[in-house]
Amino acid sequence: MQHHASLFGETDLHLFGEGTHRHLYDKLGAHPRTLKGSAGVAFAVWAPNAERLSVIGDFNNWDESAHPLLPRPDGSGIWEGFVPGAAVGQCYKYHLISRHNGYRVDKGDPFARYWEEPPGTASRIWRDDYAWGDGDWMASRAARNALDAPISIYELHLGSWRRAASAPERLLGYRELAPLLAEYVRELGFTHVELMPVMEHPFYGSWGYQGVGYFAPSARYGTPEDLKFFIDHLHGQGIGVLLDWVPSHFPGDAHGLAYFDGTHLYEHADPRQGFHPEWNSYLFNYGRNEVRAFLLSNAHFWLNEFHVDGLRVDAVSSMLYLDYGRRQGEWIPNRYGGRENLEAVDFLRQLNSTVYEHFPDTQVIAEESTAWPMVSRPSYLGGLGFGMKWNMGWMHDTLNYFSRDPVHRAHHHDQLTFSIWYAFQEHFVLPLSHDEVVYGKGSLLSRQPGDTALKFAGLRALLGHMWLHPGKKLLFMGGEFGQWREWSHDRGLDWHLLDQPGHRGVQAWVADLNALLRATPALYRDDFSASGFSWVEASDTAQSVFAYLRWGDGEESPVLVVLNLTPVQRDNYRLGVPRRGYWRERLNSQAECYGGSGAGNFGGVESLPIPSHGHYHSLLLCLPPLSALVLQPGKPS
Repeated sequence: MQHHASLFGETDLHLFGEGTHRHLYDKLGAHPRTLKGSAGVAFAVWAPNAERLSVIGDFNNWDESAHPLLPRPDGSGIWEGFVPGAAVGQCYKYHLISRHNGYRVDKGDPFARYWEEPPGTASRIWRDDYAWGDGDWMASRAARNALDAPISIYELHLGSWRRAASAPERLLGYRELAPLLAEYVRELGFTHVELMPVMEHPFYGSWGYQGVGYFAPSARYGTPEDLKFFIDHLHGQGIGVLLDWVPSHFPGDAHGLAYFDGTHLYEHADPRQGFHPEWNSYLFNYGRNEVRAFLLSNAHFWLNEFHVDGLRVDAVSSMLYLDYGRRQGEWIPNRYGGRENLEAVDFLRQLNSTVYEHFPDTQVIAEESTAWPMVSRPSYLGGLGFGMKWNMGWMHDTLNYFSRDPVHRAHHHDQLTFSIWYAFQEHFVLPLSHDEVVYGKGSLLSRQPGDTALKFAGLRALLGHMWLHPGKKLLFMGGEFGQWREWSHDRGLDWHLLDQPGHRGVQAWVADLNALLRATPALYRDDFSASGFSWVEASDTAQSVFAYLRWGDGEESPVLVVLNLTPVQRDNYRLGVPRRGYWRERLNSQAECYGGSGAGNFGGVESLPIPSHGHYHSLLLCLPPLSALVLQPGKPS
């Protein structure tokens, strides 16, 4: 073992100690370098309660005594050393003996860039040598990721989106998936993909949400360069890439972060703060500066090193509330006696302010399921500082409504109208995510009431409702063609269903909704402003009809959206409109090309000078059963 000029300077130690360091991944971990003409690897790990610490691996036959690391004399808790001859690709761990009870353990590297493929648990020495080719995307992405841009997100789990036909048990790699996914997403018109966590995780069935390798893409799908190729390729096809990110909890696997140096280093020591019984997971200690720097650096790592266009932050509610998922007596109040996790609030504000300072052309999106105020408002105004927030209330109300027999929907009309009362309080994403098609909930298609034809009509109407309602869009894979079965991480999607016209029709409907969204600024520019929305008909409970206008600017025509959510056709249904003339039927979910009945308005209707709904002109429309219609002033096609 040779010792060497440290990668840590005084400024690094200061920033690490105060919890503001954003690039710890360049300082801690394993870094190939040459020292005094000798090629090897510099190792550095934070373990302040270790009594002895050595690095073991392929380069020393896993000999615990061969390469001890030395603690820095400054009390930082960082151990360092240089191993000549250690090389890229070799596996390693840290062998640690704690000063507490002689606890001995072999730990993976919290900052490893690459790991063994599970079930292996060792870290790998790695050096990234990827040459990016997405300069055009990076230069133009600010407009594509903006709050007033059309954003339609396709959420997917890499291991179960598609499998090889000849070997369905084999996971496709990042490089295999890239062209398949890019072509598919482009054809359907989605603007972004969102990947369920790709950070290394020991248990495949956790879907990535129980991670140990925070700085490493999962080796199940290839190398870090392979993931960079994947992102680069999607960028080249005009598709943004969002990553799920989990700064809330981590598993207790022996080689991971839990009880790292024989003490609760990354997690709270008191289980009422540091362990979550619902998930059987450990919770980060946001009050510890070094932990904040670890997480802050991790967010910056993915944005900086992997060019991702945003992070969707998982389980924010569990971070914000000390009593989340706990019974009385199982949690500790904050210093004011409240249930809010003040350290987590501070961390989230710090995270978002630094991300938007250094990556202003990206988005940080919160999965937050409560009424916590100002989640997507700037921290300097008292908000949490996220760019957007998932609208879980809209999702629950909408799915509850659409799963009801239409004969009962008249009594639940407000489940679809209520969302507008709060739609503009946050920058909302409307999510129909993976969480809605697992654990016995059924698929989006299977939970629709009625026979097969009615289920397909109901699903098309549901998707129309999401795409036309204010807010950005997110749909989990399989929903775009009406997967019958619940999602399972152990198999690919049921692509053979596209041999059937009903499923092809749903897919064509989603593609046309995306095309309409991208071509119609009235449907996206004011997603977060009440000035872009007004009701035409919100109180026809007896017939379960809803109609509203999405407004463009002065130059652009308004868009009329009409939903008929019973299986009864409504003929000569009068709706007031703000402009006279011809209103073209731009989309009709019951068109034959989508597998529908073909009922509709023959391409459009001429307005009549008959006042209705507060407007001087009105339309007499045919509302097909279980349908979504879109009309806009224009010329007959």
